[in-house]
Amino acid sequence: MRLSRDKVNVLARAVSDVLKQMDDVEFIEDPNTIRQEIRKFLEELLNQEEKIDQSARQKIENQKRTILEGSQEWDILYRKYYSEEVKKLGI
Repeated sequence: MRLSRDKVNVLARAVSDVLKQMDDVEFIEDPNTIRQEIRKFLEELLNQEEKIDQSARQKIENQKRTILEGSQEWDILYRKYYSEEVKKLGI
């Protein structure tokens, strides 16, 4: 799923705020630096997810016969191929 930069920033701020409230977490860096690192991590995670999605869709498109998106067969194959791609990355 593609999220706008603003939405990723909102998520990063929310994660940062939750971390600040935790007793077990102590920031040794500037809170803004922490938020920026969280944003970078979220963007990398979303980019990885997009690549996995594209790979799963490509495998379905490469089938000998056409499988319509939204059909039960397409959904089953998508979950299977998506899971395989996630395993390849060790996630």
